[in-house]
Amino acid sequence: MGRGDKKTKKGKIFKGSFGKSRPARPAQAKKAKAPVVVQS
Repeated sequence: MGRGDKKTKKGKIFKGSFGKSRPARPAQAKKAKAPVVVQS
């Protein structure tokens, strides 16, 4: 396993692809923003 293995993070960086082991957007980026509270 290593650069040539597309199932590993290092392999995906080498190939320039995304998937389960290397998401295009990290899990932290998927968190929703805090709801906007409008005070009247």
